[in-house]
Amino acid sequence: MDLQQIQQMIDENEVKAIDLKYCGMDGKWYHITCPARRLANVLVRGIPFDGSSIPGMRSVESGDMVLMPDIETAHIDPFYDTPTLRMICSICDAESRIGVKKDPRSVALRAHEYLLSTGIADSSTWIPELEYHLFDTAQFNSDPFSAGYNFSSSESKDALPDDNEDLDALSLQGVKGYHMDTPFDQYYEVRQEMVDTMEELGINIRYHHHEVGISSQQEIETELLEFPKICDDVMVMKDIIRRTALENGLSASFMPKPVYNHAGNGMHFHIMLHKKGKNVFYKKGGYADLSKEAIWFIGGILKHGRALIAFTNPSTNSYKRLLPGFEAPVKLFYGLANRSAAIRIPRYANTPESKRFEFRTGDGTCNPYFAMSAMLMAGLDGIKNKIDPAKYNFGPFDDNVFNWSEEKKATLLSIPANLAEAMQALEEDHDFLLQGGVFNQELIDSHIALKMKEYEAVNARPHPHEMMLYYNL
Repeated sequence: MDLQQIQQMIDENEVKAIDLKYCGMDGKWYHITCPARRLANVLVRGIPFDGSSIPGMRSVESGDMVLMPDIETAHIDPFYDTPTLRMICSICDAESRIGVKKDPRSVALRAHEYLLSTGIADSSTWIPELEYHLFDTAQFNSDPFSAGYNFSSSESKDALPDDNEDLDALSLQGVKGYHMDTPFDQYYEVRQEMVDTMEELGINIRYHHHEVGISSQQEIETELLEFPKICDDVMVMKDIIRRTALENGLSASFMPKPVYNHAGNGMHFHIMLHKKGKNVFYKKGGYADLSKEAIWFIGGILKHGRALIAFTNPSTNSYKRLLPGFEAPVKLFYGLANRSAAIRIPRYANTPESKRFEFRTGDGTCNPYFAMSAMLMAGLDGIKNKIDPAKYNFGPFDDNVFNWSEEKKATLLSIPANLAEAMQALEEDHDFLLQGGVFNQELIDSHIALKMKEYEAVNARPHPHEMMLYYNL
C-alpha cells in the first residue's frame, strides 16, 4: 500500500480523521488522532509524544519519541461513527526513525530480522487461540474499606442478571459448555459478528466456538498467519472482541481466571518455521514426525520456559488459571496430543504442510509482541545450541501427568507458582533474549519492575475471601 492508495481510501470513505494506535509495555493500545488532511505530514514526520507518560516506557529515550505509522496496517475503523482511518504505529527515535528498544512492536520486528539473520528459516507462522468471557454485566471495586466484584451471565443459572428470570430455560448449571449448540450458546451471533469484522480486516479465522465455561466462555482461532504481523492482528482481534461486545450490551474479559473453580482463559500459540517454502519442523520418521530442528526448538522453549512465563503469563491472575485439573499445564514437558503438556503436538497436524506444535501455557493478558518474540527467541536458542528436551526430562511424555504419583510428578520442572517467581526466573535467565539486540537489559528490567509493582499491589491488599475465613476469629 502506498500514499496514493491510502488517499484513495480516504476519499472513497470520506474519512475525517486518522487514528494512530500503538502498544505500551503493558500490552494495552493507546491512540492519538489527527485530521485526515495531515496524512502526508504524519507519514513523513510521524507524531511526537511524551513516552514517559506511558507505563514502563520511561527511559533515556523518552524525551525523543515519535510515532511512525505503518501504512500496511491502514484500515477504515469499523466502530467509530466519524469516518476514521486507523494505522498501527511503532515508537521510534525522533531523529533516526528507528524503533526504540522498549517499543513492543519494534521488538517483534527485530525478532523477525534476527530469525532471518540465523539462516534457520525465512518466515514464521503462528495460530493464536483467543479465549475470553462475555459477561452481561461486570462490576468491581477496590479501595481501603471495600473490595469485590460481581459478574452476571445469562448462560449460567448461578449468575443470572437481575432482569433475567430464565423463563425460556436457556441458562445451564453444572455442565461443560464446550462446543455447546444454540440456543444455549446464546452469543453465537455476537461471536460471528466479531469474526465477520476480523475477516473484513484481513485476519483469516479458522473457526470459533463456545468454550468449556458455561458463563459464556468463547474461543476464536485464526489460520496460520505471518509473524510479526500476527502480533498486530492479536491486538486488532482483542479490540474487535471488546468493542463488539460493548455494542451488544456485553462486557468482554481476557482475564485468565475471572470465575473461581470454572474454566480459565488461555491463549495457546501454534508455531511453525519455514525455509524456501518448506516446513522446517517436519521430518518423516522422527517422534511425531518432528525434525531435529523442531525438537531443539521445543527444547529451547522448555529450557527457558520459566523465564518465558514472565512474558506469556504476566498477571497475578495468570497463576489462578495455571492449576491442576483445568487442562492448564503446570509442568514443562511436551507430548503428542497431550493436553496436560506445556507443549502439545496436535495429532491432526500430520502432513508436511501442517506439522507444528502448540505452546499451551500463555494467556490473553500477555503483550503479544513480547510473548511471541520471546518464544521465538527461546526456540531459536534451542536450535542454535541443539538443546535436547530429553536431557532435561522435558519428555516426550504421552500420558496424563496429573495421574502420575506425586513422587514421579516431582521430577518434572514446574512453571512459576506466581508472578514474583516468574519475574525472578526472567531475571536469572534472559541472555537468550538479548541476542541480536531484540530485547535489551533496560526493557527487561522495566518489565520486571512494572510487574513486581502489580504483584505487590495485589499481595498487600486484604482479599474478600479472607474476611470469610478470619473476620470472626
